[in-house]
Amino acid sequence: MKIMVTGAGGQLGQELVRLPREDVEWIGLDRSRLDVADGEQCRSAVAAIRPDAIIHTAAYTAVDRAESEPEEAYRVNALGTRHVAEAAEAVGAKLVCVSTDYVFDGQGTEPYKEEDAANPRTVYGRTKLEGERLALEACSRTFIARTSWVYGAHGANFVRTMLQLASQHSVLRVVDDQRGSPTYTYDLACFLTELAGTERYGVYHASNGGECTWYEFAKAIFEISGIDVRLIPCTTEEFPRPAPRPAYSVLGQRALLRNGFKELRHWRAALEDFLKPRK
Repeated sequence: MKIMVTGAGGQLGQELVRLPREDVEWIGLDRSRLDVADGEQCRSAVAAIRPDAIIHTAAYTAVDRAESEPEEAYRVNALGTRHVAEAAEAVGAKLVCVSTDYVFDGQGTEPYKEEDAANPRTVYGRTKLEGERLALEACSRTFIARTSWVYGAHGANFVRTMLQLASQHSVLRVVDDQRGSPTYTYDLACFLTELAGTERYGVYHASNGGECTWYEFAKAIFEISGIDVRLIPCTTEEFPRPAPRPAYSVLGQRALLRNGFKELRHWRAALEDFLKPRK
């Protein structure tokens, strides 16, 4: 199977193209090779490669900056996704479109189901939701995979930030009133690749199992790493940001189970695997 990856320079894109799969030929295009907001570039690239599937990870992910750059976020997350979807449809390729927990308002108290009404509160969330809609409209072989709190070996993320801060400070304050599910890029990449090999189109939630707060996540990072740092829980109000953060963004995995896939493992097990790699 030939799989093209957009946004191959990002943390998930890099994980995908490095995934050891003998049955997959990876073709990764980073931003310098493919600007998804350029429709003609998308059409030309996909027509030349003629992939069996496209895993679309390219996105405008600067959540706070998007509040002051809504046009740019829309250009990449909505129009860019439409361009990729149209190009995929033109060559009969499947499209796996990576989306986000930010399509929900974060006011829930139990894991969000795939069919729950979306109600994004940020520019980022609204543009990603519009990208979902345009992808499903433009490509008849589309999978939507929403995920959350992503971290991995490549790029900036919460785990790497915590480890860096712990090397500079003995006391850290971390938000303890936002709940979600940390997701390891390796586990997510494996699922997306498996998904691309099927015909089970539709909307999926793909995060590691279980839930925690950012404070609990940080505590686990330091426990597993054997790092002695004092953590102080704080509230979201103490760290105001331009874009509101969801208080609750746990994603249920009913569609995975309904379609014969296995749930992604618990977030703590995935974190241990990431911080203590197998020999």
